[in-house]
Amino acid sequence: MSDSTSTAASATPSAEEAEVKLSANEGLKEASEYLRGSIREELANDAPNFTGDATQLLKHHGTYEQDDRDRRKEAKAEGVPGGKYFSMMVRTVIPGGKISSEQMLAQLDLCEDVAEGNLRLTTRQTIQVHGVPKKNLHHYIHKVNEIGLTTIAACGDVCRNMMCSPVPLKNAVYDGMQDLTDRLLHHFKPRSGAYAEMWVIDNESGEKTSVAGGPPTKVGHNAEGLEPIYGKTYLPRKFKMGVGLPEDNNADVYTQDIGFLAITEGQGSDRRIVGYNIVVGGGMGRTPSAAKTFPAVGQPLCYAPIGEEIAVAEAVVKVQRDFGDRSDRKTARLKYLVANWGIARFKEKVEEYVGRDLAPPKLVVVSGQNDGMGWHEQGDGLWYYGLNIENGRVKDEGDYRLKSALREICTTMAPPLRITGHQSLIFCDIPDGDQAKLESILKSHGVPLSDSFSNARRWSMACVALPTCGLAVTESERILPSLMTQIEAELAKHGLQDETFTTRMTGCPNGCARPYNAEIGLVGRAKEKYTMFLGGALRGDRLNWIYKDMVHADDVAPELGKVFGYFKANRTAGETLGDFCDRVGKEAVLAACE
Repeated sequence: MSDSTSTAASATPSAEEAEVKLSANEGLKEASEYLRGSIREELANDAPNFTGDATQLLKHHGTYEQDDRDRRKEAKAEGVPGGKYFSMMVRTVIPGGKISSEQMLAQLDLCEDVAEGNLRLTTRQTIQVHGVPKKNLHHYIHKVNEIGLTTIAACGDVCRNMMCSPVPLKNAVYDGMQDLTDRLLHHFKPRSGAYAEMWVIDNESGEKTSVAGGPPTKVGHNAEGLEPIYGKTYLPRKFKMGVGLPEDNNADVYTQDIGFLAITEGQGSDRRIVGYNIVVGGGMGRTPSAAKTFPAVGQPLCYAPIGEEIAVAEAVVKVQRDFGDRSDRKTARLKYLVANWGIARFKEKVEEYVGRDLAPPKLVVVSGQNDGMGWHEQGDGLWYYGLNIENGRVKDEGDYRLKSALREICTTMAPPLRITGHQSLIFCDIPDGDQAKLESILKSHGVPLSDSFSNARRWSMACVALPTCGLAVTESERILPSLMTQIEAELAKHGLQDETFTTRMTGCPNGCARPYNAEIGLVGRAKEKYTMFLGGALRGDRLNWIYKDMVHADDVAPELGKVFGYFKANRTAGETLGDFCDRVGKEAVLAACE
């Protein structure tokens, strides 16, 4: 490759590109002084909410403005400004889901002190809280930074939290994957001083604490240069990455904009990572009314030996920065650029940016996932325990007091923790002999152990949806537990109660719970109505297809009961539900289940 790649990698658009009418968000970012805008001024006023421009910029700082949709009528009746009880959702960046007991305790304190009182483990291995009043937003984000975490780039048109297979096995392979996850987060973190100015500097002392996960951040409007990777307008849309293994795809690498699949050599204790297959163009969001939108699983791009993976990733990000659609946010994700160009042309452009030819991907396939639930030996004489948490909600409610149990465990045992890509939690470094103590604390707080969950429920998850998500058209998190009870009953009728398959539910088509590669996907379409998808794979490398549209919530389990009966009668030995539906196809399933 020639040295002209530096010119090709410039963020300056061509004359043809300059004629494209940009979306409003592009102008907003351009004028924001690197994500500052009016946020600081609006934080200081007495209004209960931010203006529209500020709400868009705040996403890059890790927070969304929301309201309680269950209380809108009440708010209007009481004459609340805007007719809404406004508050903020704040998301913390936690690469690979790694968090200490001390940090978890601080998060529990914060959710009780200045938020709605519970927190949520997300599908991207992070923590988010809802119900933070605008007046408490600075306090919340400042405290998150004080405990060595950050919220920067948890949302917005940037590279977001880096996912990684969360299993805490003590070996070179898992250590290597976690190391790459940390390095990716550091490398792609925005460098703007805006975040430190607004949230990290102590208002009383004027002293600046460190911003976790990155280099020292310059403070002051005139003290920084351009963002070296993002440029002045950052990326066209959000950008996601994840790291996994062929036999452990808990990070769902095929749903990411960039997925890293570790390639290893050797056996046992001599097994080492030698490089990564890099897949590009995954993404779950879609708009049913816009045929130009679609979910996608990533396509293999290349193989990158150890030491070259971040350079390739940076080239991919810069290609998306310079050629991604900035005129229509519905088609601004990397998956549309890959689909429009084709993988061959896209690879050529990435090679141009990275400055060399890229090796073809290795011939390996994803074979499974490891959610880490239950007791397992870590490889160093200590143990870890994976606790299944239904839909990731950490709360005290009636006899179920998970939040209190977690507080006691973090105080008395203080294990390192890992959040999984399935919204659950792993307690690490448990000494031999302390297993009973951990279980006792959970049981005494009414928290069911992981082995009490059916396989179907264990592998289910939902997005938040109502009442806080402004995009939700119907329920998800609040109804999936009861729906799973109905699904379990249908499975039992056919003797399938031990089957393992993924069920993922969202309150709208945006796909935050990754429903489009699940074996059963349930996507909100209208109030109490869902699109039902079948035929994805537990291993995560295949899209599903629409089985039926506009199915009422009350009819979902009975419809699945028909599918289970057909599956039971016609499956091959050991065949999974998703593989069966994919093999026989949509028309056969529909014909058999009418």
